[in-house]
Amino acid sequence: MVIICQQCSARLQLDDAKVPARAFTVRCPKCQQIINAQPPAQAPDYSALGVGDVAQATQSRFGKPMPAPAFRPDADGDGGGGGDSAIASNKDEVARLLSSLLQQAMTTAASEASQTAGRAGWGSHRSALVCASSEHRYAVARVLVENGYEVFVAEDTTQAIERMREDQMDVILLAPDFDPQEQGAAFINREMSALRPAVRRRTFLVQMTPDVRTGDQHAALIRSANFVLNPAEIEDLPRALDRAIREFNALYRNYNQALQLQGI
Repeated sequence: MVIICQQCSARLQLDDAKVPARAFTVRCPKCQQIINAQPPAQAPDYSALGVGDVAQATQSRFGKPMPAPAFRPDADGDGGGGGDSAIASNKDEVARLLSSLLQQAMTTAASEASQTAGRAGWGSHRSALVCASSEHRYAVARVLVENGYEVFVAEDTTQAIERMREDQMDVILLAPDFDPQEQGAAFINREMSALRPAVRRRTFLVQMTPDVRTGDQHAALIRSANFVLNPAEIEDLPRALDRAIREFNALYRNYNQALQLQGI
């Protein structure tokens, strides 16, 4: 610590280890002036070992990673973000509420109609994790929710990995351009490879890329996926996915029966 005498401008060098933690006085060795000094302010502790009310506690990167949130069909078009205005008008609030109620009624009616027709609704017992770019992720989530899926939308790699580790996903839809800065697609594929065989067999991986024909089995095979989807055909995804999963379950019917497991 360096102290400057206000009387003669002499500079005093003090050992930091010996500086008191509170205000103190020191005599200038040159002019004998008494100098009132304050200890230097301590830098905040940004280490992972910092405790108490230190600045590091507010750093998000030290917090617990959050898994991908569930998709709500009544959210805004960007998947839950706010509009231009911080507070919506009463008219907009009522419109959103009516839209939500209408959406719920349509989903319930579709599910009941499907069951009456002699089959469970598409995805009525399935969960899906969507890992795609912002251009397509909410369109995929919407069509799946409308057809009975419980959908989680990951905005980055951390959310996706945490959701996969927290819950068993029946369907994972992955696009090669997901979170490119963090190489999201590579990490998701690595996480899939690390699953136990029994769990991996009950996880249906869909890869969405524009250079394939939807449902092309050869394209799915070379990509180590169960199904491929062209993003131009997102609206047809529930029907095509339901058919592909039924065929997948039929393939492993004897295996599942032997282990007393249900299909996807």
